[in-house]
Amino acid sequence: MNDRPLENKVGQDVVNVKNDINTLVADSTVRFSGFGENVSKAIGEAKEDVTTWVEDGVSQLGEGFEKLTGDARETVVVAAAAVKKDVGHGLSQYNAKAQEVADKVPGGFAEKATSYPWVAMSIALAVGFVLGSLLLKPARQPLG
Repeated sequence: MNDRPLENKVGQDVVNVKNDINTLVADSTVRFSGFGENVSKAIGEAKEDVTTWVEDGVSQLGEGFEKLTGDARETVVVAAAAVKKDVGHGLSQYNAKAQEVADKVPGGFAEKATSYPWVAMSIALAVGFVLGSLLLKPARQPLG
């Protein structure tokens, strides 16, 4: 072959290679942009999924706290009613015993206590202090 046809052939091959390279670059660019869009889409979906998951968790946690609060409130109401009933029953028994003791004291003490309740309370308080100091006195230990 002559040099001229060889040069023409090489020139055409170079042009073909350049065209092929340009085509590859364009295809790569299109694919890469598609990849970027797919990554952006996947990130958006993941973000939405995480947001939904967190919102559901917070909602369930709030419902759990509401249920716990409601259960605690019911328990407190029931306990308070039971305590009120027990205290009322205990006070009525105490009043009955106190009235019985006051009726047994000679000299019409019950009638006088009814007439002068502040005197009866003062006497009861003084008796309570005396009994408390005698019976509930802590054992004294020598220092040293």
